[in-house]
Amino acid sequence: MFNGRKMLFITVLILLLSTLLFGCTNANDVSAPKGDQDNMLVMGWPRDVGEMNPHVYNPSQLFAQSMVYEPLVSYQDGGELKPHLAESWDISDDGKEYTFHLRQDVKFSDGTSFNAEIVKKNFDTILNNVELHSWLGFISKIDRTDVIDENTFKLTLTEPYYPTIQELAVVRPVRFLGEAGFPEDGDTSKGVVEPVGTGPWILEEYKADDYAIYKRNENYWGELPNVEKIKVKIIPDAETRVLAFEKGELDLIYGEGVISLDAFKQLESTGNYETSISDPVATRQLVINTKKEQLSDERVRQALHYGFNKEAMVEGITSGFEEKADHILPTNFPYTKNIDVMSIEYDVEKAKSLLDEAGWTLPKGKTVRENDRKSLEIELMYDSAESIQKVMAEALQSEWAAIGVKLNIVGVELTDQIQRFKDNEFEINFFSNYGAPYDPHTFLNIVASEGFGFNEAISAYPNKDELFKQIAEVPKTTDEKHRQQLYSSILKSIQDQGAIVPISYIKKTAIYQKDVTNFTFPANRDEHPFTGISIKQ
Repeated sequence: MFNGRKMLFITVLILLLSTLLFGCTNANDVSAPKGDQDNMLVMGWPRDVGEMNPHVYNPSQLFAQSMVYEPLVSYQDGGELKPHLAESWDISDDGKEYTFHLRQDVKFSDGTSFNAEIVKKNFDTILNNVELHSWLGFISKIDRTDVIDENTFKLTLTEPYYPTIQELAVVRPVRFLGEAGFPEDGDTSKGVVEPVGTGPWILEEYKADDYAIYKRNENYWGELPNVEKIKVKIIPDAETRVLAFEKGELDLIYGEGVISLDAFKQLESTGNYETSISDPVATRQLVINTKKEQLSDERVRQALHYGFNKEAMVEGITSGFEEKADHILPTNFPYTKNIDVMSIEYDVEKAKSLLDEAGWTLPKGKTVRENDRKSLEIELMYDSAESIQKVMAEALQSEWAAIGVKLNIVGVELTDQIQRFKDNEFEINFFSNYGAPYDPHTFLNIVASEGFGFNEAISAYPNKDELFKQIAEVPKTTDEKHRQQLYSSILKSIQDQGAIVPISYIKKTAIYQKDVTNFTFPANRDEHPFTGISIKQ
């Protein structure tokens, strides 16, 4: 073992000297071999993994944070919530007190104990920055945190909030940093001393914007990973990632949009690689702003929905990887099954009839409908970096022209798209929901909240006030049957009135070398995909 390590050191030293002599300074050069680690999996990723801090957000990458830090509970298929660092929990009858019974065999990667004191310390540092984390519903409702004994922790809320357990499964910010990771003042919002977690992986080596290497936590309390190391190679350019994969320098390319569907299809067609496509993780939607005069009439919104061939568009643009969506949230989420929404199939004549009824008629010799000498002209905003949104926008432009609607499409940067949506400066916008474990409650929260775009977009709904009242009632109810009734009623009403048009179900893709086995997609959209994965020796 010593001789092998010595030889490896000499080899690395020679390579480093060679690099200096020949002036090769490109941090993202993919011409070098992936390494002689027999049991190391190499994944290509478009951006740096970020600071390994469980309590902060961008640019930290969610999958990387989830490798090192763990939750009290985990989100599983079908929305099932299972024990993780908490073996069990009790909820008081009034829905305000949550008592967690912690696992007693858990150590942080530095050997220190996981216990109720460190759970409280993590919660309290999060609560010291409550504004930063208030997007997560239960955070602002926490009244107090208490250590009952070494292995028992209690969380008390100011009011009932049923999604509390589900929100504890999210990747950030409620995951647990060991004592050695805290700065002296305890404020992790400014950084951590070192990334000490309880998870199956330990950050071993890191070079900003180049790579991160995680080694297996040999003292992990749960099932040990099969591979010894994970290397995340940072390759910003998608085509370069594909090239590296074809050369065998990457074992895995995984995620949403990290590889174009055309490239995925081409690689799949060779038969040289293994591929996987996930169940729906979110719904691609059109949000129609009812505050805009020409879109305030429900008949116009329904006409737009009838006026394009959703199934043909989705099949053609995504090569069948996505499927047309009939619901504004995927039906594999909690409370989203068996909701009887209005069925809308492609029907040009129905679309024309609805527009006629709404007073938008087509003058002789013209191609665009008018009402009171105003043209039925609408703007659709899309993310200029998102190729699927652009092609879908162009398809809608063509199809709606056939029913007398002029659609102007405008590509903007993602930050501008988000800001315009929030500022209500749009007519139609592309959007996708957050996925598991956030939905359905997070989706409804932003629909009802001002400043996210949805509240204003559905302002023409005659039952808007009642909808918002129901949405506010959902998280407070402790009756499961009543909660389901509320969700069914709300989601049906929102969709049937046509301000949110489901287009397709977004899925993750994975392509990997033939020697990679047992790949599975996590139920949690943000978790890492390395559980159970192996490399044939």
